[in-house]
Amino acid sequence: MENSLKSLADLKDINLRLKGFRVFKVEESFRGVPEYSRKDFYKICLHHGDSTIHYADKSVVVKGYTLFFGTPHIPYSWEIESEEHHSYTCIFTEGFLSNNDRLESLHNSPLFKVGGTPVFALEEHSHQFLKGIFEKMLEEQDSDYHYKDELIRNYINLIIHEAHKMQPSDNYFTTGNASSRISGLFMDLLERQFPIDNPKYPLTIKNPNDFAERLNIHVNHLNRSIKEITGKTTKDLITERIASEAKELLHYTDWSISDIAYSLGFEYPTYFNNFFKRVTGNTPNNWRKISIYSGQSLA
Repeated sequence: MENSLKSLADLKDINLRLKGFRVFKVEESFRGVPEYSRKDFYKICLHHGDSTIHYADKSVVVKGYTLFFGTPHIPYSWEIESEEHHSYTCIFTEGFLSNNDRLESLHNSPLFKVGGTPVFALEEHSHQFLKGIFEKMLEEQDSDYHYKDELIRNYINLIIHEAHKMQPSDNYFTTGNASSRISGLFMDLLERQFPIDNPKYPLTIKNPNDFAERLNIHVNHLNRSIKEITGKTTKDLITERIASEAKELLHYTDWSISDIAYSLGFEYPTYFNNFFKRVTGNTPNNWRKISIYSGQSLA
């Protein structure tokens, strides 16, 4: 039964990845259970109830009607505090929305980046207006209308524009010291890329500058914070994690060296070979043979 449920979940995830979008309605009666973000999808949630949202280095207490924007590049969690809560949620890939050439990259939007405004407290009339948009998306996603994807993009775009016109919530409070928060954000963003389960989806955030850009801070600030908290450089931590994943892929998959190199963000297999030999003292092919012979990944 467990395997069949897992297969169904995998099928739904594959279906979502292919379509790039899904909207659903949630009506629950529980509290205290944190809802964590998905790895690959952006999220817009229209919520009614009392809760605390932990987002990047801040937390915000929300009561009543709330609109929230989540990104896979910044860690967040949602603690439900009221006995009853109701919400509409849509999740989508950047590729789904980027088919509209008028939209900027999502991670550059103030709604989807550190230091931006992901949480909005709503009045009754705003909630009713946005609720109507979510209801229209629910109706369209299962329709046979040929241009429904474009219509849903327009609905998402309308929600984004409505949020741009609103004032941000002022109930934020920060937690921990700056270096610790930045280090935590970096490590979470690094880990979100793993494990790699498909060579068609390679790493896209793979050097300190990439991480600094996604976290909306200067790379020197990132490097200082990482060094202060971990004692290692940002580059060293990235290298260690990529090397660890390379070992796992070499041992547990039958992917070619070229596929593994590409999945880890290397443009050419030669670059990956040089990287792996520099880090481990062995070539990928030799390491794979030794690993398989010994029966363990040697990670």
